[in-house]
Amino acid sequence: MGDQKVQPPLSDLDAVALDAYSEAVIRAVTRVGPAVVSLGVAQRAPERLQRRGIPELRGAGSGVIITPDGYILTNSHVVRSAHSIDVRLQDGRALSARLVGEDPYTDLALIRVPDGGLLTAELGDSSRLRVGQLVVAVGNPLGFQATVTAGVISALGRTLRAETGRLIENVIQTDAALNPGNSGGPLVDSRGTVVGINTAVIAGSQGLCFAIPADTAAWVVSQLIREGHVRRGYLGISAHTVSLNRRFAVHHRIEASSAVRITEVSPDTPATRAGLRVGDVIVKADDQPVVSLDDLLRVLGRHVVGEKLAIQAIRDGESLTLDAYPTELPDAA
Repeated sequence: MGDQKVQPPLSDLDAVALDAYSEAVIRAVTRVGPAVVSLGVAQRAPERLQRRGIPELRGAGSGVIITPDGYILTNSHVVRSAHSIDVRLQDGRALSARLVGEDPYTDLALIRVPDGGLLTAELGDSSRLRVGQLVVAVGNPLGFQATVTAGVISALGRTLRAETGRLIENVIQTDAALNPGNSGGPLVDSRGTVVGINTAVIAGSQGLCFAIPADTAAWVVSQLIREGHVRRGYLGISAHTVSLNRRFAVHHRIEASSAVRITEVSPDTPATRAGLRVGDVIVKADDQPVVSLDDLLRVLGRHVVGEKLAIQAIRDGESLTLDAYPTELPDAA
C-alpha cells in the first residue's frame, strides 16, 4: 500500500462548485427529459442482403417533442429511407410515426405521432450562445430513460462535411460526447431550453458532439410543416459569420455587430454571375440585415427562385450592391 495516494477531501468551496454544476445539469435534464423520445426505424435491406434472407435493416436514434400535438424533431440520417418509424415516449407508450419531411442539408427531419397533450421542449435562441457555455446532450436510445453527457460549447459557426459528402454549415461543437443512439436528441442549456439538435453524421466526431443550431431547426421546421421539404434559393457560396470591428461598422453605417464573410465561390453559379468574390462581407440581402449565416439562409428560403436578389457587401473597404438571381438548390426538392 506504500505507493497508494489518498485523495484529499473536497474543500467546502469545491463542494459548493460541484453541487452548483450538478444542480445545473439535473435541472436541465429534468426540464427536457420528458420530451426526449426513442426512435426505432426499419428500412428495406439492399437486394444482396435480401437474397441472404435479411429483409430489412433496423436502426435507432433519439428525438425531441416540440409541439403538444405530436411533432418531433430528429436527424434526417436517422429516419431517411425508413418504411416504419416507432416512437417510445418517456412514459413507456409506443407509437407509430409518419415522416413529415426531411432536410439532408441540415441533417434535420420532422416526424409526427398521432397523439396529443404531449410534454414538449422549448426551442431557444441559439444566436445567444457563447463559447464556454455549459450545455447538456440528452438522448433516449433504449426508450427507458434519458442518457446524459455534459460539457461546454467548444466552437460556434463550424462548417463540416458529413459522411454523405454534404456540407453542414453553422454547426455547434461541444465536448459533450454523444452516447450511442443519442443522435437526433436535443442539446440544451442550463435551463433545459433546446439550443441544438445533436448529430453524429460527421466523420471523426468521436469524443465530441456536433449540433444543428435551434434557430436553424426552427426555420427548417416551419418549411417542413408548410411544404414537406425545404425549398431554398441557391447562390453557390460557402460562408461563415464574422464579428465586425466597431470602427468598421460605424464607417459603413452598419448597426449590427456581425455579418457574413464569403469563404468560397463555386464556378458557374448565381454568385459568380453576380460578381461575388471570396472575402466579400455580406451585410444585407433583399434589404434585410445579414447578421449571421442563418439570416442569409432565411432570406434565400423566402426568396422566389429566379427573381433578383440585391446583395449589399463590403469589399476592400468599399460598399457595393450586386444583383444575384438564385436558382433552386440542387436536389432540394
